[in-house]
Amino acid sequence: MTPPARKTGISRRSWLLAGLATSVFRLRAESLSTIFDGDTLRPVTPGFHFLTGKQLDRLRYGHTVVFLSKLTLFEDDHSTVFRQSPPQRFYVSCDLWDDEHFRVTIPGANPEAMNGLTAARAEAWCMDNISISALGMPPDRPFWLRFDLRTADPKEFSSVVGDTGISLTSLIEFFSRRPGPGQPSWGFETRLRLADLHRSPSRGTRNE
Repeated sequence: MTPPARKTGISRRSWLLAGLATSVFRLRAESLSTIFDGDTLRPVTPGFHFLTGKQLDRLRYGHTVVFLSKLTLFEDDHSTVFRQSPPQRFYVSCDLWDDEHFRVTIPGANPEAMNGLTAARAEAWCMDNISISALGMPPDRPFWLRFDLRTADPKEFSSVVGDTGISLTSLIEFFSRRPGPGQPSWGFETRLRLADLHRSPSRGTRNE
């Protein structure tokens, strides 16, 4: 079970500032819906594509593009953080001999990788691996779910990842900084109650 963010030693004000800063940097807004999958919540963004434009051009020129996601559950006052998911990283690159298909790698203690994916399937696989625990959420209490997604230059991202993994403080600072040229940032929000969501059988998750 992921503990409430208020117990991590990071102040609510810091999380709020990070969320507000990301809102300022948001380049586009899409609808956000939620899948209640076992004991986790998964964001769903119909019509949203992130392997497009400059990111796609960089991939086809042989670069690796790093995507970093963040999920935050706010209480109904829209400022008090109830829970923050562990950050999720995705390294996307083109297949060696085919720039229409992609490789996606999720690093970590148990890394995973998928090869030969179309752009749509690569996006879907990334989204399928983003979730936040719903354990301990009162079913009749409203919450706000916020989903943030950013790209990062691999050199810039090295400041967030240390020898022991991702630094929480550095992560907040990363999401609070204005993206550099050609580094899009997206933000999505929805208000929800667990009692209103259909609960599907669990498929397992990396972010419980």
